[in-house]
Amino acid sequence: MLSGDVPPNQTIYIKYLNEKVKKDELKRSLYALFSQYGTILDVVTLKIAKLRGQAWVVFSEVTTASNAVRSMQNFPFYDKPMRIQSDVWPKQKAHLFLMKRKRSRKKKPKRKRRG
Repeated sequence: MLSGDVPPNQTIYIKYLNEKVKKDELKRSLYALFSQYGTILDVVTLKIAKLRGQAWVVFSEVTTASNAVRSMQNFPFYDKPMRIQSDVWPKQKAHLFLMKRKRSRKKKPKRKRRG
């Protein structure tokens, strides 16, 4: 359900996803499942320890995101019921996290060891 203290958002947060599903397959499956509600701009899934079993789906409109939350709550997905809500991260924190993620992907030059 939509949380009362968090205004509706075009990004939905999904938790309790099956952690054994590969990242690419999970992304494709979420895209296919949620695209029936409207245009999807992005699907973010991460396999780092803190964020495993979670995903964010970014819709183009708030109304389509709200409909998806209401319709897909507790939907069995890879043998586990999904828990869906409006994005629980404030937009600024989510943006900073995703920017940090993009920066960490860039390869850093190796340092030469002395001696």
